[in-house]
Amino acid sequence: VQLQASGGGSVQPGGSLTLSCEASGFVFKRETMAWVRQRPGEELRSVKWVARVFSDGSVPLYADFVEGRFRIYRDNAKNTLYLEMNNLRPDDTAKYFCARWAEYPGTPRGQGTLVTVSS
Repeated sequence: VQLQASGGGSVQPGGSLTLSCEASGFVFKRETMAWVRQRPGEELRSVKWVARVFSDGSVPLYADFVEGRFRIYRDNAKNTLYLEMNNLRPDDTAKYFCARWAEYPGTPRGQGTLVTVSS
């Protein structure tokens, strides 16, 4: 199983980013997928989920702190998961990983992608 997240970067508060995650080594289209994040000072094994979406792209669900700012979606033909993030806040600063929902909670796979929100 490989999950390669990308698209992070440095933005100012209020800015936007779209993260991507390319999946391989398993049947992506059959799996509920999620984005999780590791904020500064938190242990990798204690990542918190941000959003998740069913295998067919339906029923997106978001953590309370998202407050309507993010959108999770997927392209099963491309084995790719996305997270569109808008109105970013400094406390969104974190390393973001994609994960198979069946493996959450737990240490996420891959290197993740770093998002820094700062003025």
